[in-house]
Amino acid sequence: MAFVITSPCIGTKDTACVEACPVDAIHDGGETYLIDPDTCIDCGACEPVCPVAAIYQEEFVPESEQEWIAKNRDFYQK
Repeated sequence: MAFVITSPCIGTKDTACVEACPVDAIHDGGETYLIDPDTCIDCGACEPVCPVAAIYQEEFVPESEQEWIAKNRDFYQK
C-alpha cells in the first residue's frame, strides 16, 4: 500500500514531505503534492513531517478523503 496525500495539503503545499521521501515519489500536482503509488516504498517518512496531517497510508485514508486515492494514482498514469 502506498501513502496518499489528501485535501489538507491544499493551500499549504509544504515541501517537508518531498524532502523526506527517499525515493522521490512526491511531486507537485497543482493544488497539492501527490505521491506516485508505483514509486512509493511505503516507508512512511513523509507522514510525520506533514504539518497539516494530510498524508495517510492508503488503507487508512478517512472516508471523506477517499477520492484522493484516485487523484494521486491518476496524476501519475497520465
